[in-house]
Amino acid sequence: MAELSVIIITKNEARNIRRCLESIKWADEIIIVDSGSQDDTLAIAREYTDNIFETDWLGYGKQKNRALDLATKDWVLSLDADEQISPELKIKINEVLMTPKNYVAYTIKRPVVFLHKIIKYACGADNTVRLFKRGCAHFTDDIVHETVKVDGKVSKIDEPIFHYSFIDVAAILEKMNKYTSLVAEQRAAAGKKGSVFKAISHAIWMFIKVYLLKAGFLDGRAGFILSVAFAEGAYYRYIKLLTLEKNS
Repeated sequence: MAELSVIIITKNEARNIRRCLESIKWADEIIIVDSGSQDDTLAIAREYTDNIFETDWLGYGKQKNRALDLATKDWVLSLDADEQISPELKIKINEVLMTPKNYVAYTIKRPVVFLHKIIKYACGADNTVRLFKRGCAHFTDDIVHETVKVDGKVSKIDEPIFHYSFIDVAAILEKMNKYTSLVAEQRAAAGKKGSVFKAISHAIWMFIKVYLLKAGFLDGRAGFILSVAFAEGAYYRYIKLLTLEKNS
C-alpha cells in the first residue's frame, strides 16, 4: 500500500487546526509549514506531528510548494488549516492508496460550512485538485488563489472536504480584509486598474449573483450574510486596488 503525506500551511490557526489534524491523524506523515503564528497553532500541531517548519511568508502558492518539497511519501494530500476531511473521504483515500490506477491526481469536492450548516447555494462546493502523486504536481506561484498543475491524468472524488472558511462574522471580516489586500496586490502587479465606480458596480453585481442568481436566499440567514460579505469583498478589492495606484 502506498503511503500518504498531508501538507498544511498555517498562521494563527489555533481556532481551526485541531479539527483539521484530528481528521487526518491517521496519515503516514503530517507536515506543517508555519509563517509566524502568535497563538497556540504550533503547540496544538506538536500534539500530532514533529514535522513543523517555521518560515517567512512568500504567498500561498510558494508556501505550499515549500511544504510539498518537504513531503516524502508516495502521495500528497494538501489541506488548509480550516478544512476537515470527512470519514467517507478517509475511506476513499485509502482505497486510492491500496489500488493504484492510471490517475496521478484527484479533485475533491469542498462544501463550505457556516453557522453550523453546509452552504448549498451561496457558495456551492468547488472541486479542486487536493490529492496527487508526489512528483506529478506542483502549485502555481500566485500569492493568492493558487492552483495545482498536474502532469498526468486527473479523476475526481465525490466524498467531501468540509471547509470551515468562516467560523463567525468576525472571521468573515478578518478573512475579507486579508484576501482583498492580497488580490489587490496581485491585480496591481498585473497592471489592473481600480475605481470607485468599479468598486460599487462589482459589489452590487456580486450581491445579485450570490443571493439571487445562485439562490443564496435558500440558505436562509447564512446565505444573506455571505452574500453581503462577498459583495463587500468585491467593493474593497477595487478600493484597495485604487489606493495602491494612488500610493505608487
